[in-house]
Amino acid sequence: MNQFYFAPLEGISGYVYRSAYEKYFGKTDKYFIPFISPNQKGKLSSREKNDILPEHNKGMYAVPQILTSSAEDFIRTAQKLGEYGYEEINLNLGCPSKTVVSKGKGSGFLAEPERLERFLNEIFETCLEKNNMKISVKTRIGKESPEEFDRILDIYNQYPMEELIIHPRIQKDFYKNIPKLEVFEMAVKRSKNPLCYNGDIFTVDDYRKISALFPDVSRFMLGRGILKNPGLIPAIREGRYLKKEILKAFHDEVYEAYKEVLFGEKTVLFKMKEIWFYMAPLFSDSEKYAKKIKKSEKLNVYETVVEALFEERCLRME
Repeated sequence: MNQFYFAPLEGISGYVYRSAYEKYFGKTDKYFIPFISPNQKGKLSSREKNDILPEHNKGMYAVPQILTSSAEDFIRTAQKLGEYGYEEINLNLGCPSKTVVSKGKGSGFLAEPERLERFLNEIFETCLEKNNMKISVKTRIGKESPEEFDRILDIYNQYPMEELIIHPRIQKDFYKNIPKLEVFEMAVKRSKNPLCYNGDIFTVDDYRKISALFPDVSRFMLGRGILKNPGLIPAIREGRYLKKEILKAFHDEVYEAYKEVLFGEKTVLFKMKEIWFYMAPLFSDSEKYAKKIKKSEKLNVYETVVEALFEERCLRME
């Protein structure tokens, strides 16, 4: 049976969103927690700590992700996560953000294959061989060119990864252009590690096309596709399409939780506006409602607009 993973989406798929998502939609085999970026003091930020607390991840198989190019920082953070009970850690080699890449982290690390190889040597020797901690890797296929991935895959093949999650774009693509499926096909043929496909699965048809192209791949990571349609994985698994009352209950749970844990109306609204940026097109003729949500500066105004949207508009798949 195929497995489906929830991608780590910084700023959105934190524990509040994940908990509500698991309650109303579930059907997800792994949740990847948005990245921890180790600091010099070796302490977790309040956001990072809240995201990895076991009580905030009940009923889920959650995998923390680390973003760093320092083996020492990775090992220290992995050991700390082990103290919280985590047995699997994910390494972020995919983030395309310019601020991340400029520091040689995320997909920026892919431009330094020799340094990357030394880094992987150290973390696998310490975390896996000595501490028996599983390591998975989420990667892009290069920084400047897809041709870089030939060398990168040779490096990856040296290490016993829990799985290799490939988003077949280069860093410079960000989320534009078409995923390089021919590069993923090369990885399917040559990878010594189990593979997971990630990239541009927004609909059931998207999933069917990818799974038909790669019948030997059984693991799929969805990110923006879930934000655009939280009911996507149940639709893929069971043909069970999203119901408006379920989406409303999910929204309300996220909204009420944010009001409890965040300080100030603007902070709550910022979070909810991020969600609606992706979710509004689920509704027919939603443009005017989306504009009003974006312009909302008070919670009572926001609530009125959202209530009207749910009452007056249908979901496109209904």
